[in-house]
Amino acid sequence: MKQLIPRAAIMTICAGLMSWGVVKTAQSQEKKPSTATSKSLNIYTTRHYDSDAKQAKEFEVKTKIKVNIVQIKEASQLIARVTEEKDKTEADLIITADVGNLWRAAQAGLFQPIDSKEIHKTVPDYFRDPGDLWTGLAMRARVIAFNKNKIKPEQIARIENLSSPEFKGRLLVRSSNHAYNQSLAASLIAVSGKDALLSWTKGVASNLARKPQGGDTDQIKAIAAGEGDLAIVNSYYVARLMSSQLPSDKELLKNIAIVFPNQKDRGAHVNLSGGGITRHAKNPQNARLFLEYLVSQEGQTIFASSTKEYPVRSDVPPPEVLQSFGRPKFDLKSITRIGAHTPEAVKILNEAGWH
Repeated sequence: MKQLIPRAAIMTICAGLMSWGVVKTAQSQEKKPSTATSKSLNIYTTRHYDSDAKQAKEFEVKTKIKVNIVQIKEASQLIARVTEEKDKTEADLIITADVGNLWRAAQAGLFQPIDSKEIHKTVPDYFRDPGDLWTGLAMRARVIAFNKNKIKPEQIARIENLSSPEFKGRLLVRSSNHAYNQSLAASLIAVSGKDALLSWTKGVASNLARKPQGGDTDQIKAIAAGEGDLAIVNSYYVARLMSSQLPSDKELLKNIAIVFPNQKDRGAHVNLSGGGITRHAKNPQNARLFLEYLVSQEGQTIFASSTKEYPVRSDVPPPEVLQSFGRPKFDLKSITRIGAHTPEAVKILNEAGWH
């Protein structure tokens, strides 16, 4: 009996670990989502904002549906994981940033049609996949931040102006490997063609003040530090700094302003965070309900107030800090064409030497 007791204990521990269901990802280990039931919803997401957790909690309260969130750092890892899991995947819903990533997931066959009259009625078609495989949830613009003591807004009225020799050694931007810049490049193919993009990216590469590095906030900090005079950044990074209560953030923006480019033609390039129901979802109706909640007035208000992204609904006003930017014109025609042009855009970015 003395020999049997530790063995039984070991067997009990092993059984407990198996029921825990630990799943390994490229970045970390997390608990496996709950087994599919009519009252559960499993989400794989690359977003990492408090707003998303708040939306999930509010949805749970309203519907009594348990939301299980698995955060995955990169969209490429998320797509690879769901592709590998096939019909064994626990994911009911994929949420990620950038139209290019949504397009890649759709191309990999990871989505099924959303088939929601509420979403079709609420979200404009230029914010939705033409095949109804994903919907936009929140929008951000790619803008130009600049040192207002060294550059005049009219010098950078168009994104195309950034390739001008007058900005040699003055431009800051993150790596072209990032989806933000790849989608911007893809949008330029959509409006101007591949040759125009190649010419523009060569000009941008020759104007860089330093090797591309860091995120968008790092580019703003580099302008403040005098490492360059202008940078390509997303609008919500600037809006967050403007809304910050930290004196250091206020000081950072003391001499910095932004321009929404191309206001006299197509409008500033914009991108989306979006989501789609997985092809092998165990709870597709719950996933559909959650997407409908995210595009409801309440869900959109949480996005805008928390992350400083623009709502995809026209009847939900953006937060005060975004309203302070005025009413910029956005390039809405290119959004659903970004994904298809992304592979060619990546080749051109590499060819031009913007790495």
